[in-house]
Amino acid sequence: MSNHPKLFTPREAAQVLGVSYPTVKQWIYKRKIKTVKTAGGHHRVPEKEVDRFLYRESDRAEVPARRSNYRRISGRNQLVGRVTDVKLGGLMAQVSISIGGQHITSIITADAVREMRLQKGQKVAALVKSTEVMIIRI
Repeated sequence: MSNHPKLFTPREAAQVLGVSYPTVKQWIYKRKIKTVKTAGGHHRVPEKEVDRFLYRESDRAEVPARRSNYRRISGRNQLVGRVTDVKLGGLMAQVSISIGGQHITSIITADAVREMRLQKGQKVAALVKSTEVMIIRI
């Protein structure tokens, strides 16, 4: 794995931050968000800067909205594994996870994939919510 920080294009940063591309460009020009320039003179936003901005933006929200950012799950049916594949298609995404040699696939929104920055190889947990679990003898 590389020690170089992940760099986002302004358009990718806008998607992660949930703002428009022109807004990110204005922040860059006003030096509100720090960037690095490529050899060709294009702006790239370091992941650390995106994370800093996410924190600042959520800190300004009302208390109930800020509390919604904290994830506390009471369910014990969490299966830990690694992402084996991420397929984006329009508004939805298909995320495949390998858990102990078995595979599970979840359909979630493409926005959720971008927000969580899900990538192949990452450690994740699948939270299964169901009222019934059936057992089949094989």
